[in-house]
Amino acid sequence: MRWQALLAFIDLSILAFFILGPYLRSGPSYLIIDYTVAAWVGAELLARAIAAPSIRAFLRMPLTWIDIVILGTLLFPDLLFNFAFLRAMRIWAIGKSPLLREGLRRFGAAHLQDVVRACLNVLVFLFMVTGFVYTTFFYGQEGVEGFVDALYFTVATITTTGFGDITLPGTLGKLTSVVTMIVGISLFVRLAQAMVRPYKVKFPCPECGLQRHDADAVHCKACGHLLNIPDDGD
Repeated sequence: MRWQALLAFIDLSILAFFILGPYLRSGPSYLIIDYTVAAWVGAELLARAIAAPSIRAFLRMPLTWIDIVILGTLLFPDLLFNFAFLRAMRIWAIGKSPLLREGLRRFGAAHLQDVVRACLNVLVFLFMVTGFVYTTFFYGQEGVEGFVDALYFTVATITTTGFGDITLPGTLGKLTSVVTMIVGISLFVRLAQAMVRPYKVKFPCPECGLQRHDADAVHCKACGHLLNIPDDGD
C-alpha cells in the first residue's frame, strides 16, 4: 500500500504539471521538469514491458499506447503539442489502480467505488477536451488566458449551459462542440446512475457467470445457484 501510495502521489504530481503547463511553459525550468517527467514515464513503460508476460500482451494494454503518445509529447513538446490533451488519460490510470479499490475498502467506503470511478471519467473527459480546445484554438494566446477560456468553454458545453460568449470557429469548432455535448451528457448520466443505483458486489456466479449481486445475496437471482460471497465480517 505504501508503494502504491507513492506511485499515486507521483502520478498526481505529474497531472498537476500537465494541468499547470500553460502557466509554466514560459519559465526556464519548464523543459527541465518536462524531460524529468519524460524519464519517469519512459521508466514506467520499461518496467511494465519487463513485467508483462509477453510483448504482445504489453502492446495490447490501452495504457501502453497512451503512455507512448504522452512520452512523445514530452520529448517533442513543440512538435506534438496538439496531442498534449491525451495526458489527461493519466487520471484514468489512477482510477484503475488497486490503490483506489483497497483504499476505499480500508476506509469502509467500498460501495463508493463506482461513483469515484464515474467522477474520474468525467474529470478525464473534462481535461481532455480542455486540452484539445486549448491546443487547437487558444494556444497562441499569451499567459493563462487561453487555458482559462478553453476550460470555461468546456465546462459550459459539457453542462449544456451554453452562454455563447465564447464559441469555437469553423467546422472543426462546431463538431468539437457537438461531440463535447453528447459525450459530456452521457458521462453525467452515468455518474447519476452510479450515485442512485443500489450497491452491488462483484462476484461471478459459478453457474451462470452473473457478475453483480446484492451485498447480502444468498442465491444468484439469474439462475438460483447458491452463492458464497466473501465479506469483511461486518
